Amino acid sequence: MLKILKPTAKIIIIIFAIIGFILCFGYIAIRTGLTKTEGKIDIQTKNFIKSEDIKKETYATFPLAHSPEWIAFRQAVIKDKTIIENVSKKTGISGRLLVAILVPEQMRLFHSERPLFKQVFEPLKVLGSQSQFSWGIFGIKDETSRAIENHLTDKASPFYLGPSFEKSLSFTNPNESDQERFTRIIDEDNHLYSYLYTAIYVLQIETQWKKAGFPIDDRPEIIATLWNVGFEKSIPKVNPSSGGSVLDIGDKQYSFGEMAKLFYYSDEMIEVFNIAKSN
Repeated sequence: MLKILKPTAKIIIIIFAIIGFILCFGYIAIRTGLTKTEGKIDIQTKNFIKSEDIKKETYATFPLAHSPEWIAFRQAVIKDKTIIENVSKKTGISGRLLVAILVPEQMRLFHSERPLFKQVFEPLKVLGSQSQFSWGIFGIKDETSRAIENHLTDKASPFYLGPSFEKSLSFTNPNESDQERFTRIIDEDNHLYSYLYTAIYVLQIETQWKKAGFPIDDRPEIIATLWNVGFEKSIPKVNPSSGGSVLDIGDKQYSFGEMAKLFYYSDEMIEVFNIAKSN
């Protein structure tokens, strides 16, 4: 009986020894990374992380974010979201580009008119609307608004957009166009025409530059600069420069075009006004 048990015991011991060896080897392999192979899930995870990193790098931080002026502006401009979307659909100019042009105009006003900002713009969360030398929330000059209207019907103009746009800014009473123009641009309760005039202006200079062979559709800083300096300085060329009025914001200075670009490519309000994708 003992003779039978001894070989059996040896076999059992050998089996346990083999199992122990396998377990030990497995533990060592896991600890040293011998079992790590890049399977499908690992590849997908890496690709996901990589894509997330790319998304994070796409947008920069807007330098004025979290300032009282910016917080007031955000809350004010979001009220115009529906109007901006409607103007964008009508003209093809992205809502984000319109807001990018509005940003330096309003930041300049908020920082230069401190009593008004503290007493009106900040507590009421409204955009500043001008009514003297420049009009409305974009600060549109009288001569600029007239030029925009004239380009709509002047077929010989490099700014001409075509028949479908000719009546975009028609007046209800042509004999009282001066008063109607002023009234609709400075309207503090409805900023429709402020956005519409601006969008048509942008479309007109984009058309001018495209006809000349120098498209600027994807250059928000150039478009904002040309909005700021006016039609007469819109001269299509190979390497246009960003610039325009100098804005004193706190202890820093920005050009009009620079600030528009900083907002346009930032993550500010990206969930409300997306960056338009180029075709």
